[in-house]
Amino acid sequence: MTHQKRLSVPKSWKAGRKGNKWVSTTRPGPHSQARSLPLGIIIRDVLKLVDNSREGKRVLSEGKILVDGIPRKDLRFPVGLFDVISVPLMNEAYRMLQDEKGRLTLHKLNETKVNKLCRINNKNTLKGGKVQLNLSDGTNIPGSNEYGTKDSLILSIPDKQVVKHLEFKVGNLAMVVGGQHSGEIGKIKEIKEVKSSRHNMVTISGETEFETIEDYVIVIGEDKPEIRLGGELHE
Repeated sequence: MTHQKRLSVPKSWKAGRKGNKWVSTTRPGPHSQARSLPLGIIIRDVLKLVDNSREGKRVLSEGKILVDGIPRKDLRFPVGLFDVISVPLMNEAYRMLQDEKGRLTLHKLNETKVNKLCRINNKNTLKGGKVQLNLSDGTNIPGSNEYGTKDSLILSIPDKQVVKHLEFKVGNLAMVVGGQHSGEIGKIKEIKEVKSSRHNMVTISGETEFETIEDYVIVIGEDKPEIRLGGELHE
């Protein structure tokens, strides 16, 4: 399915319920549909770089829009949390973040040469004992046993070389990316391992103290964020 009714778009989208009846869907890729926006909608409706899909196809086909430093030519390419969109001809770059309602938002960056944050969702041991890290943006990179699942990595783009390793541990700074505390930032105060099928729980201490499930917590730094989280917000 290439299109869906506007009324049925995921809650993570900021697309208004009024307007054209149909909107495009994301193509299967590095992010799920519920946690990503189609690149075509971003350049047309959010950044307003083009007026319609025909113009969008032309701009993308010419390689003028980069996602994590790589030219993407598909209007339906899924852009998700922490992805970096660059427009070299305008010398502008944006990072996809999440607001307090769990909606994906674009924040303008001060510079175009920036790093990217990814969480390690899983690890695999390949033939010969080599370790492969499966990251939150759908990519796989070689690693070692010093990296643990739920740890975060600061990566250079587009080559995705590890710049810094951030452990998922008490005392580090984290962002919540789901649930009623979505978008909040604080330090990890406690990690509770649950010996059942239920989720492990994490206590976060920020402006307030609260508990959320482990899967919603992404480490973003030690004492301060390793990536820029502010900047001009594009509605």
